[in-house]
Amino acid sequence: MNESVRYQSVDLDTPASIHIVGIGGAGMRSIANVLSDMGHDVTGSDLKYSPGLDQLKSKGIKVTIGHSTSNFENPKILTKSTAIPEGNPEVAAALEAGVPVLTRAQIMAAITVRKKSIVVAGTHGKTTTSSILSVLLSAAATEPSFLIGGDLNEIGCGALWNKTSDLLVVEGDESDGSFLELDSDISIITSVESDHLAYYKDDLKLKEAFREFATRTKGIVYLYGDSPETQYLKDLPNIRTYGEASNSDYQIQNYKGKRFASSFDIVNEGKIIGSFDLASPGFHNALNATVAVAVAVDLGLSIEKIKKGISQFAGVARRFQYRGEINGVSFIDDYAHLPTEVESALEAAKAGKWNRIVAVFQPHRFTRTNDLASTFSECFQDADEIVITGIYSAGEKAIPGVTGKLIADAVESKAIGKNVRYCEHREDLIVFLRELLVEGDLCLTLGAGDLTNIVDQLMGALEDGQ
Repeated sequence: MNESVRYQSVDLDTPASIHIVGIGGAGMRSIANVLSDMGHDVTGSDLKYSPGLDQLKSKGIKVTIGHSTSNFENPKILTKSTAIPEGNPEVAAALEAGVPVLTRAQIMAAITVRKKSIVVAGTHGKTTTSSILSVLLSAAATEPSFLIGGDLNEIGCGALWNKTSDLLVVEGDESDGSFLELDSDISIITSVESDHLAYYKDDLKLKEAFREFATRTKGIVYLYGDSPETQYLKDLPNIRTYGEASNSDYQIQNYKGKRFASSFDIVNEGKIIGSFDLASPGFHNALNATVAVAVAVDLGLSIEKIKKGISQFAGVARRFQYRGEINGVSFIDDYAHLPTEVESALEAAKAGKWNRIVAVFQPHRFTRTNDLASTFSECFQDADEIVITGIYSAGEKAIPGVTGKLIADAVESKAIGKNVRYCEHREDLIVFLRELLVEGDLCLTLGAGDLTNIVDQLMGALEDGQ
């Protein structure tokens, strides 16, 4: 029997004890929130403390630091993060006791089959798109459930289960192929950029996965049609496109970007269906909002309700997130870790008209750096000062000869007339930035690792004048 079909039939309608190994990651925290909202008795464990665990504890979810068989008592189901290695004592104990052990994909499949699921996929843009759509639908009084890998600024977490609504917005994850397990009634594909080659081995297999995802979708597939990488999907059944192209089913026009906001029109079937205001800057975010509008229109919501929903979106944690200003220096943090994401974040920053944009980029994973270093060469053109740090491993083993300097050298080869510096260690980076940053600058930290934590440290150093 197909694994996804088997685990979709797991009984999640009857309250039960469910233990989550690796509960601290954003995706697993969202799953924990949903399972708790469904009425299950949820417990979890993780190797170390992280701030997101406090939100889970506030809901009555018992969280233990460290992995041990004493962390749970006879759960009905155990589910685990993809980061949990083989031989984990909690997983081993559950298997020995005959407790079903579900992967993240399998527990999500069991969740998505219970509602009309809108699955948002893509190598970038999916967290923001699914967040905008969730906020939009909530503001339009459809009261959707949602299961997202990032924290919405409106509610402080990325998940909610509403028992009275049939709609569920889900962020699909292509990194390990798990999005193919999900039961998708409507799908969005924001991008198909080269990534996750440690899993897929080559771009062809990545593209095949997205084709399979699209063909498995029961209803409409909304596709960003402007990218060369998505053209191969256009001829599939039930495709509706969005983008700038005049032949898009939903076309964005008249985009205007500001420091912390943007506005744009959307055209459908040759007519402007509305003018929209978004409290987030950047054309890439306006595109994400465009497809959210498209889905809402096709679901039958009124334009006035959709406008209200778009205007209420206040962003996602770590997506062009304003962190504060010290001594005239502004700080914004962004999760961008792929070339297109970096380029989009810097384009949004440029519209803010700061005196200088100081971009600080932390490469993510040794495998990704090894595979993609050269593709970062031209994505920093809108930065005035560029600083590349050491690699955030995300638990990977180091690869000999692979350091952040590979990216620094690639950027320097194309960044004519710009200063490109490589600071491998955090202590050196703080000292350097403290000297570099002056009034009127924007310090834009970029990356999916722990660089986000340096902002408070650096702001404190500037404030103290140390």
